Amino acid sequence: MRLKALRGVLAVVGVLFLASGYPMVDSLRREPALAMMLSLYVTLGIFLLLAIREPWKSRSVIAFAAWSSFAHAAVMGFQAWRGMVDRGELIGVGILLVVGVALVALRPWAVRETGKAG
Repeated sequence: MRLKALRGVLAVVGVLFLASGYPMVDSLRREPALAMMLSLYVTLGIFLLLAIREPWKSRSVIAFAAWSSFAHAAVMGFQAWRGMVDRGELIGVGILLVVGVALVALRPWAVRETGKAG
């Protein structure tokens, strides 16, 4: 059941991150720093989708997705709090926190001999 939930979260987050490819292309000329950051999310989304098949072999990618989501949420939250970015960015903070918590809570702990996460 936990493995099925993890796969579902990987699928949703992978597609969500992959979908950031559209705003990435849209912002290439206007906001090159944003486009560069979104390119990392697109790449991470691809690897999360690849991790669905055997998540226990992708523990590092899953951990990176979780902890980088926490880091991004912290920076974005600080910037919104200080008025450096629009307060509407707090929606993204919430989404990134949910992503991080879900991935940490469901991360595969170990590899069983059957090849399933423990």
